[in-house]
Amino acid sequence: MANLMDSFSPIGVFDSGVGGLSILKAIRIQLPNESVLYLADQYHVPYGKRSLEEIRKFSTAITHYFSRQGVKLIVVACNTASAAALLNLRNSFPQIPFVGMEPAVKPAAEISKTRRVGVLATPATFQGVLYASVVERFAKDVILYQHTCPGLVSQIESGQLDSPETRLILEDALLPMIKEGIDTIVLGCTHYPFVIPLIKDIVGENIRVIDPAPAVAKQVERLLINGNLANIGKFPQRTTFYTTGDAENFSNFLPKFIYEEGSVIKIKWIDIDQGLENV
Repeated sequence: MANLMDSFSPIGVFDSGVGGLSILKAIRIQLPNESVLYLADQYHVPYGKRSLEEIRKFSTAITHYFSRQGVKLIVVACNTASAAALLNLRNSFPQIPFVGMEPAVKPAAEISKTRRVGVLATPATFQGVLYASVVERFAKDVILYQHTCPGLVSQIESGQLDSPETRLILEDALLPMIKEGIDTIVLGCTHYPFVIPLIKDIVGENIRVIDPAPAVAKQVERLLINGNLANIGKFPQRTTFYTTGDAENFSNFLPKFIYEEGSVIKIKWIDIDQGLENV
């Protein structure tokens, strides 16, 4: 049974791997007093190639796990999981506020002068109803150039943020878009902000790259304040890291991704999944 939520309860943040750390960094800046449980489901990474049904199952199991930890809000810090499972999670767990990832097509459409926008995301994100809805509502008069960047998530998961292989993946996606006249790039995967320096090196200074993390952190703050769940005390936040993969490997990457060291707790996926079966 989940604990009762109050302002001192932690926020739950999950992703298939290290990508959600880009969201965690923004939450820490926006909400320095909040404690966070971060879960990287690296046993199943990457989510992008999996079926929507699989991703919904993973997301539901993780949400049950977080609920048993007494979290007061859950951030689905993964565009793929948001596309596949966010609506189902909100319907299945009405007592928990959720913040999901929505490709930043709306702000891109608002600022693009050429009316040509590049979108980098996983196949599952492009196939999801959420992405289709955003495009329908906000980008009717904009030409979108989409690319799934095969292999990019795995490169980032292995810490290869500026390797020749990573550059080739991004050049394959971006150079044709540049020829078509894009002036804005939407990052539709939380892993991708970690390669923004490389993206900017490829596209130059005249093309804007939209990082969704600050907007997500502000939405978390709004929901906590509106629900009287914000920790307004002066206690420093605590972040607990979990992974269903290799804890030592994840720990070694933390300084590279969030510029600090941290201990990581290994949690077996079977323990999360059995917890779901026992609910």
